[in-house]
Order: sequence, then structure tokens, then C-alpha cells
Amino acid sequence: MKKRKVLDLYRAPFPLYTIKVDAATGLVITAGGGGASKTGIQNAVHFLDLQMIGKNQYSTSLLHSHDTEKRATMNMAVGDGVIAAGQDGTCSLMKFKLCQQKEEKAAHKHGNTIELSNARRRPGKADKDNLDKHAATGEILDTRDETAHITVTNLAEVLSDLNPRDPLQKVVRFSPDMNLLLTGGTDGYIRIWEFPSLKKKFDFKAHEEEIEDLDMSTESKQLVTVGRDFTCNVWSGNQLVTGLNWYETRPQIAEKSYRYMACRFGYSEDEKDELRLYTVQIPHKRDKKHPPCYITKWDGKILLPMLTSPCGTEVISSLAISDSGRFLGLGTVTGSVAIYIAFSLQKLYYVHESHGIVVTDLVFLPNFLKGQNIKGNNKTAMLSVAVDSRCQVHTVTKGRPIPVWLFFCGLMFVGVLLIFQYLFPVLF
Repeated sequence: MKKRKVLDLYRAPFPLYTIKVDAATGLVITAGGGGASKTGIQNAVHFLDLQMIGKNQYSTSLLHSHDTEKRATMNMAVGDGVIAAGQDGTCSLMKFKLCQQKEEKAAHKHGNTIELSNARRRPGKADKDNLDKHAATGEILDTRDETAHITVTNLAEVLSDLNPRDPLQKVVRFSPDMNLLLTGGTDGYIRIWEFPSLKKKFDFKAHEEEIEDLDMSTESKQLVTVGRDFTCNVWSGNQLVTGLNWYETRPQIAEKSYRYMACRFGYSEDEKDELRLYTVQIPHKRDKKHPPCYITKWDGKILLPMLTSPCGTEVISSLAISDSGRFLGLGTVTGSVAIYIAFSLQKLYYVHESHGIVVTDLVFLPNFLKGQNIKGNNKTAMLSVAVDSRCQVHTVTKGRPIPVWLFFCGLMFVGVLLIFQYLFPVLF
């Protein structure tokens, strides 16, 4: 079977660790870097312009690169024009703004050449003829055009991990109402700040080992945290409500043979907008048999498991959910990418080793960017980034409707079959 090929949407000059989409500005924001080591690899946040070509193809271009100096951004949250970036043991807050700036373009005569002050503009044949005319007379040609201009301002920093050995923030989220900033790190603590004042609200030990993931329900009432200590806990403020137990759906599996890796809340359009929680469990230890990983769907209100399904033997490294709650995205440590139906946990799309190495983050495109349909003829579209510096787009196209003539042919076939069954019952 021929391996499916996914073309690169963008390639950065450094490893990519995180990616987000800002629906308000239409920007795709991705970040990473080489860290503090003196390898010459840049640490930066890149702002990309995403465009749709035709009905189901995409292209992107780099609009702005923000240098983060000696610290690579490992994880990120975006909301209301603010980026919360996990860099070592700190959470760095940056404000970004997209402006449509009118730029003047001038054609100057320099010997036998003509230079445009706006290098982004590519003149067609007619433009070149006009420029040649003005160059011959020594005139300066002025035009105006609107170009995107992005400004980034550093706002503040907070200490998000106090591990004395190697502090590292593992995850950051804004609450759905944008009133809270939540972080988790290798010291096992959850730290919550009021936003935008950054007044610390909670600071509590949530897990005995490092925190892998966290998410907050849409009403900002329940916080779910995932740790490497085999636990997935539910909190109200800093008070433990309950611990989840996915083994109820797989009683034949021995406890502590798997650990939780990721969690996401989402409303499901396919289930009358019921709140659901999804978790991913991966084997604690790998052996020659390569046991499968699992996805579990939970009732988001009573937090009881509803369905558990295997999702392949490749170890899962990242999880994402679409805004509609209809699709789940999975990335693996071997570079594979998959999309699942959230309702049934059935695999809809899969590319084996689409990236050359571990997939570090995933994000689904919203239905609209800057008020424009960005999905085209696709059911869904998802972006992935990996340590191989590549950003890719994965799409599930809409199925073609059944032609009317084929529908009627089917009806005629069924009708003829019923008539023969009535006339010659012995044959049936």
C-alpha cells in the first residue's frame, strides 16, 4: 500500500513545539527553538498568515518573527491578543497586535535597474512596462498598498515551576472566560493567577510527579489535571473533587500498567451539545508486544467513563479537539497523525510517520478566520508541528453526494428484486 504523503505547509529554522490559531486576527502562531545551548539555533515565535487556495488547499507565509532570546517556547496559550508562553520555569506574557498598514511604494532609477521600496510586491508584465517608461524619464512612481504589520510587546513574567533541579513549565491554559491563567510543571504544582491582574489565586500540589496536562470545563467550574503519577484528578478551586478511573471500562488491564497522558473538555454537536471529557492513556512501560494506547470518553458532568477505544500501538504524544467537539486529533512520538470521530472514537484519518519525529502539538482550524470560511470543502482541517521543524495541514474532505440517477437505479434494483421474490419464492 502506498504511503500517504502530506506536504509541508511551513518549515521553520528551528524545532517547533507548539502551535495555536487566533480566530480574531486569522493568525497561525507557532514557536520553539534550540533552547539555551549555544548551537546557533534561534528561539522565536513565528506569526503566519494562512490562506486558502481553491476549495481545499492551503498556503502560508511568515509575517513576523519575535525573538525570545535564550529561551525556547515549549507550550503556549493564546487569547484576547495575549500569548502566555512556557519558557523554562517561567510563563512569559506577550501582547501582539495585527495592523493593516498602508505602505508607499516607489520606483527609483538606479542606472539600468529599478528598485521597489516594497519588496513583497511582484509586478506583472504591464507593471514592468510602466516602470520601464518611468525609469526612462527619471520619474519616481509612488503607489500605496496595505500590508500586515505585527507588533509584539512583553507584558510580564510569572514563575510557574519551582523545581530546584530543572524547572520546566509543562502546560499553560487560559480559562474559557479569560479570567484565569493556569500552569502546571515538573514540580507537580498547579498555579492559577487572576487575569489580567496576575494576582495569584491558587498554588497547590496536584500530583506527586510532574504534570503532563490540564484543562478547564467550558463553564470554568471544573479543572482536570493529568500527572505522571498514574492519576487524573478533578478539582474545584484547589479542592480535590475526585480521581478518575478509566480501568472501569477495561477491567482486564492491570493497574499502573498505563498512565494518563492528556485531557480535553469539549461540547459534542453530535450528542445534543452535551459536555464531554476525553483522556488518553499510554503504556507505562514499553515491551516487545507494543500494547495499544487508549482514548476514553467521559460524561463531562458526572465524570463517569462512557466509552474506551484503542488508538494504535504508537505512543501518543499530543491531543487536540475541534471547536465543534466532533473531532479529536492525535499525534505520536513516531511522527504519525490521526483524526478520530469524537462520538464513536472511530479513526477517520491516519498518516503513518507524517513527521520525521515526535509530534509536539496539534490544533484544529476553526470554522471561520476573520469572518471567512477557512475549511472550504473539508469536513475538518488540523495543523500539526513537530521537532522536525515542519508544520503540516491534515484535511478530511467532504464525501461526494450520491447522484440522483444512482439513487433511482438503486430503488429500481430493489423493486425488481422484491418482484422476483414474490413471483418465484422457491428461488429465495
